[in-house]
Amino acid sequence: MFNILVVDDDKHIIELVKYNLAKMGWTVDAAYDGQDAIDRAVLGKPDLIILDIMLPERDGLDVCRILKADKVTSDIPIIMLSAKAEEFDKVLGLELGADDYIVKPFSPRELTARIKARLRKKNHDQAGKTPEEIKMGYIAVYPEKYEVLINGVKKDFPLKEFELLRLFITNPGKVFSREVLLERIWDYDYYYDTRTVDVHIRHLRKKIEEDPNNPEYIETVRGIGYRFKDPKAV
Repeated sequence: MFNILVVDDDKHIIELVKYNLAKMGWTVDAAYDGQDAIDRAVLGKPDLIILDIMLPERDGLDVCRILKADKVTSDIPIIMLSAKAEEFDKVLGLELGADDYIVKPFSPRELTARIKARLRKKNHDQAGKTPEEIKMGYIAVYPEKYEVLINGVKKDFPLKEFELLRLFITNPGKVFSREVLLERIWDYDYYYDTRTVDVHIRHLRKKIEEDPNNPEYIETVRGIGYRFKDPKAV
């Protein structure tokens, strides 16, 4: 049985979500403001969070940023929920670590499908065994600790940047299209804006490349996407 935390200041929305998720046999906890959402997530460790953007105390974007930066809650999938449909809100939510985004009004069937997809991905990720340390050149990645060392110095990486780096460094030489990266890292289909990938790649290069304008590790494959390579490989 999964426990879902629903965060919205609209009681009607919460009751609608509760009703539909209860039919799936899931339990639902509710929070009506941003600070309460943070407290309940830290204490209760729900399996997934449905998070509205417009909230009292702290808005949903701030809540998302805080939860994804905390090791206790960083692995909890977050589906952003908002009446705003502007591209800015979607991209910003993703950059802060949100795993999915649904615009109000939404169908209960769509919401349930999105939740199932995120829970499947979470279970798959947790089941897969990863080495304690992955090294290439001056880059060392520690998947279990969510840590990265560059030339022996620890660097901070937001969750999505970390997941991108981990995917790349465990698949050296493999070309990933932007569409595949959206699906693998954000669980999004191709019709979402691929510029989200480019923004994260640019940030990642600034942190791992000695010269981000002439990258040695993350190579652009023109017209396709990106490839991670060891510059010392023959």
